Amino acid sequence: MSDLERSIKFYTEVLGFEVTTRMGNSAAFLSAGGYHHHIGLNTWESQGGTAPSPENTGLYHLAILMPDRKELARAFKRLSGHHWPIEGAADHGVSEAIYLRDPDGNGIEIYVDRPKEQWPQTDNGELLMYTKPLDLDELLLEL
Repeated sequence: MSDLERSIKFYTEVLGFEVTTRMGNSAAFLSAGGYHHHIGLNTWESQGGTAPSPENTGLYHLAILMPDRKELARAFKRLSGHHWPIEGAADHGVSEAIYLRDPDGNGIEIYVDRPKEQWPQTDNGELLMYTKPLDLDELLLEL
């Protein structure tokens, strides 16, 4: 990341994580639910840097698993309230996901798994995954 304060603001205010500890102005560790950290942010080698071009190798996206569909709806509502751009929302059969980018252009997937007994299968019992549009209005009915 190129700007620690900007990233902390995004991950706390927009995504709802909490800062558990900081290392001066160069690093912060964030958590959901009181764990020591789920996300580590630092500018040790990237302060003021630019995002890599799409042609470069690197992290495609990170995925944040929500405990249930209601929490996914809360996350979407929080993103909407902050007017944060969403790149996509998909029903994958086994899960439902919302896609976005953080301030440094890193891809983020916020998702919830369906219960395993609801996962779609082919006629011969193989797991059937797909990508269909996720109905965000219907998701908000969880709230």
